[in-house]
Amino acid sequence: MSDIFNKWKNSLERTRKIAFGRLINFFGASEITVDTWDELEALLIQADLGIDTTSEIISALINKTEAEGIISTAELRQHLAVELENKLMFPEMPDLSNHQPAVILVVGVNGSGKTTTIAKLGAKYLKENKSIIFAAADTYRAAAVEQLQVWGDRLGIPVIAGQTNADPGSVAFDAIQAGISKKVDLVFVDTAGRLHTRFNLMEELKKVERVIGKAIPGAPHAVWLVIDATTGQNALTQAKAFTSAVNISGIILTKLDSSAKGGMAFAIQKELNLPILFAGLGEKTEDLQEFNPKAFVDGLLN
Repeated sequence: MSDIFNKWKNSLERTRKIAFGRLINFFGASEITVDTWDELEALLIQADLGIDTTSEIISALINKTEAEGIISTAELRQHLAVELENKLMFPEMPDLSNHQPAVILVVGVNGSGKTTTIAKLGAKYLKENKSIIFAAADTYRAAAVEQLQVWGDRLGIPVIAGQTNADPGSVAFDAIQAGISKKVDLVFVDTAGRLHTRFNLMEELKKVERVIGKAIPGAPHAVWLVIDATTGQNALTQAKAFTSAVNISGIILTKLDSSAKGGMAFAIQKELNLPILFAGLGEKTEDLQEFNPKAFVDGLLN
């Protein structure tokens, strides 16, 4: 367990030093005054938590100090950690074992790390003895198909691909049919990275989702949105656009190890009411970790 916490702590070093550094130094021996709350509020907003989340945390801490007679800022740190963890708590990882195959549609903007994340997910589920197929439905970039095929060869996971500029829906459909015939556990569908402002591309994403539903009624069984943690609050705008286009069921945060804006995780969960399922803590396949609220908060405040 300590190894996991150390991994999170090391990966969150930039966020901790840059965004949360002043917040960590805030907790000392000084007495709590009216100015304390104004300063703490400013620090939390600067750390990318968002105004709504910050307001809720401040209100909860004020109530706690009044109820327990807390007088120094040093005593606030533990209570802040609890409030932050509570903001990130969600039900456990969704159970996909009731479907064969379970179809997971993976979406996100250009450069978010989608294809690499799918490969890491494949590696994770292989260790759990799951059988997997990758659908290379990013048909606009030959490099994306090649990248997924390289990962597939490396991991021993079949990749279903079409010709360049082929209909992405047909690739997804073919992959699902292959998954049904081979009785695999999981089909991951990679999609073209798209700017959330491009209407025609978002409409195409809706079409892919509909085609998947024709291949298996009720599919996709999960739609995971990959978000680059280095984009900060801008990620929230992206996420809202995707949730209005397709039925997003979970978030994957990538590049936490190279971001100083990890605090945006709180705003995303607050605004979207969606679970953060995984976080990218490095470049290795094993660095994609199931999201751990306690380890995350500990990594920010330790």
